[in-house]
Amino acid sequence: MDRALEMQVFCMVVEKGSFVGAAEPLDMSKAAISRYVSGLEERLGARLLHRTTRRLSLTEEGRQFYHQAREVLALMGQAEAAVSSTAPEPSGVLRVNAPVSFGVLHLAPVWADFMRAYPNVELDISLNDRLVDLVEEGFDAAVRIARMENSSLVGRRLAGTRMCLCASPDYLASHSPVRKLADLTEHGVIAYTNFASGSEWLFEGPDGSESVRTRSIIRCNNGDTCRSIALAGGGISLQPSFMVAQDLRAGDLVEILPEYKSVELGIYVVYPSRKHLPSKVRVLINFLVERFSQPEWER
Repeated sequence: MDRALEMQVFCMVVEKGSFVGAAEPLDMSKAAISRYVSGLEERLGARLLHRTTRRLSLTEEGRQFYHQAREVLALMGQAEAAVSSTAPEPSGVLRVNAPVSFGVLHLAPVWADFMRAYPNVELDISLNDRLVDLVEEGFDAAVRIARMENSSLVGRRLAGTRMCLCASPDYLASHSPVRKLADLTEHGVIAYTNFASGSEWLFEGPDGSESVRTRSIIRCNNGDTCRSIALAGGGISLQPSFMVAQDLRAGDLVEILPEYKSVELGIYVVYPSRKHLPSKVRVLINFLVERFSQPEWER
């Protein structure tokens, strides 16, 4: 017999005070209820109930078993609710991975609102620019900035970002002008080492697709560092708009050759599968989609 069902039947009999009273909420016959209780007692080798024609009462063993069975059933309910896609209240640990720069600039300010909306969810946030394996490393979801055409993951698009060729006014005033794409070869650039195209930068210009092979004077795997060097006049950098839009508006950086458009990337929240999607992941997805429907860097 199903041990969990045995415990459920026994506890219901105790709470209702009779086999007949337990039959209706469990949608069972009185005979079936009796069989479950008798089978439980036989398996345990102990009498749990005193039966008379007028009433039922717990034995000492029955009282002890009842309290422990209630705890077991409550824990089972909590365990199922924590992973159920239909759980009314999202709960449990939610492990999220995101790129460092985007995580600091744009995700960090929204997490407090998420926690206020879902107080039973415990966020575990990991920031790095390495492409993590969600399943292997135990993440529930991740924010990715990429082209997702060939990904095996399921994703919802949050926003887009374009790559901006930029430098500080001081740098541009003290170096040779950049009037065409080929002029970039005369400059040392600040290279983001995780950029997929490496030292060859691709653009769509007035005459179609063009590329230029750049020479880096600084290489770094962190976008915030690249941006800071560019702001300090250290060179030309190719940075995502979500990082430099405010700098461009303030005039702290200047966009170079704006008629040349570099790669545009999508910003996605990704997760391993749509099947049996836990409620904590579902509310995270909906929350992020809503928050980034009109991103600050695209205004």
